[in-house]
Amino acid sequence: MNALAGNYTTADGRKIGGVMMEMKNITLKFGGVTAISDISFDIHEGEIRAIIGPNGAGKSSMLNVISGFYHPQEGEVWFRGKKRPPMKPYEVARQGVARTFQNIALFDGMSTLDNIMTGRLTHMKAPMWRQALWWGGAEAEEVVNRRQVEKIIDFLEIQHIRKTPVGRLPYGLKKRVELARALAAEPKLLLLDEPMAGMNVEEKEDMSRFILDVNDEFGTTIALIEHDMGVVMDLSDRVVVMDYGRKIGDGTPDEVRKNQDVIDAYLGVEH
Repeated sequence: MNALAGNYTTADGRKIGGVMMEMKNITLKFGGVTAISDISFDIHEGEIRAIIGPNGAGKSSMLNVISGFYHPQEGEVWFRGKKRPPMKPYEVARQGVARTFQNIALFDGMSTLDNIMTGRLTHMKAPMWRQALWWGGAEAEEVVNRRQVEKIIDFLEIQHIRKTPVGRLPYGLKKRVELARALAAEPKLLLLDEPMAGMNVEEKEDMSRFILDVNDEFGTTIALIEHDMGVVMDLSDRVVVMDYGRKIGDGTPDEVRKNQDVIDAYLGVEH
């Protein structure tokens, strides 16, 4: 399972496609500090791929490399069979990659609906002046974008807060709005940076259900960072484990759970 070249079938019988993204020998340094050291792994079409490890392992840095926020000093990023040149985050987004953040990054003074609409920016083609005047093609474009956003609002069951300023929402709902904004971009690859951090049990159950539904109903490939091992083992098809910038494990949840290096560094030893 560590080096799959093509399609595979999960333990529950789901068909997973070929490689969508491949990280080859990625090394990322900040001055004299090495955040990521020679790490390689891939993400397959349609799978849920978890990236786990202790604090400071380099997980968020890896997500930032995938999304174009950071550019590694060594290694290559391949996307759908092509080597990706250094790109800015908005260029990566146009390729079909969207993300949420470890710390919620929403516009508190704007409504839920307007926040989610910002996720449609990569689909807006009309010039800014036409959008401001709501004239010509901009009007038709706005209708299409609004229709897509309303579908996402229904899908994530947040109709009751669609006009509420995000700053007034409780933490769990803010996380759901951030997921909605990412989904509004219609991503092929969705990156989730600790989507359940700070949530209570009920909120985690809801978010887990939505992540599975996004993967199942939209066919969206998902890569997520998460510290709750119960969630990771339940949701993920495959798991890559990082520790101090190195990869120490890669495989199915069961394989990772039995990996002695992972046990020693992260999961702990049962007594």
